[in-house]
Amino acid sequence: MSDHIPILRKLVHSFGEVNDVAFEAFAAPWTEVKIKRKEIITRQGDTEKYLYLVLDGVQRACVTHDDKEVTLVFSYAGSFSGVIDSFFLQQPSAFDLEALTASRCLRIHYNDMAVLMREHRSIETWVRLALTRVLADTLQRHIEILSYSAEEKFTTLLRRSPHVLNLVPHKYLASYIGVDPTNFSKLLGKVRL
Repeated sequence: MSDHIPILRKLVHSFGEVNDVAFEAFAAPWTEVKIKRKEIITRQGDTEKYLYLVLDGVQRACVTHDDKEVTLVFSYAGSFSGVIDSFFLQQPSAFDLEALTASRCLRIHYNDMAVLMREHRSIETWVRLALTRVLADTLQRHIEILSYSAEEKFTTLLRRSPHVLNLVPHKYLASYIGVDPTNFSKLLGKVRL
């Protein structure tokens, strides 16, 4: 774990400050886990037990509705992963979390996180700030989904995360922006940034 402390520290501090004593306590319970390609990490209906920090690999949250699979979000190296609402509320997940590629992650169990939040005010504050950032990003995503054209969604995706074109199969990116794969291919050929 000690090799991964700088990665964890950088990601934690991107959301807010945690004092040194609290960070040491926060870093201690994380363990490394390897996940196979196409493995369902958290299944719809199960309660998320872990918060993950992705070291390698790509995951996606997805749901099937009326026989149509929809991709909600991606996580990849240097980001947190897991079903965040299920994790913090300890209620069943509304969607699946799947490893698109073989992945290596650090993870912390809910019980450890709950103790840390009770014992360290700066960790509780950090969690509030991180969740507020997730909420703000989710609301921005709602604006994009509900009001942007397909071309605007595509352009926004590439401006925000240009590296996903090389990380994520295009059929999942098409699902993420709400277009069929054929139209996604047309957008790839048409839109220039």
